[in-house]
Amino acid sequence: MTTALHTSSLTSLPLLARGKVRDNYAVGTDRILMVASDRISAFDVIMGEPIPGKGELLTQMAMFWFGRLAHVCPNHLTGELPESVVASASPTPAACRSRSTRRPPRPRRASTTRTSPSSARSRSPAPRSRRASAT
Repeated sequence: MTTALHTSSLTSLPLLARGKVRDNYAVGTDRILMVASDRISAFDVIMGEPIPGKGELLTQMAMFWFGRLAHVCPNHLTGELPESVVASASPTPAACRSRSTRRPPRPRRASTTRTSPSSARSRSPAPRSRRASAT
């Protein structure tokens, strides 16, 4: 039986984010190492007791479908082995629970043009009139 991984702790890579299930580490400026933990959550609350092997299963399922659908649409996988991006001194998560991905581009900021309240009102749809009831 495998031991459960509630929280990963890679000392050789900077932590970017810790989500409900995955921990994301920066690998340079263009890649991310995603480590699937065994945490579970319900109604956006992370439970205290993890399920052993859950992160490995999630990663295996994701890798299966990314491979199966690669000819349909491109994906974010880099093809690098997770062990190749983690320093040897760092406690390494099991290879079957992590994957190396390309970092998504940063979103552009929306333009900050403001409209006056009167112009905003003029763009709103006209109120619907009530139908005359035939009585």
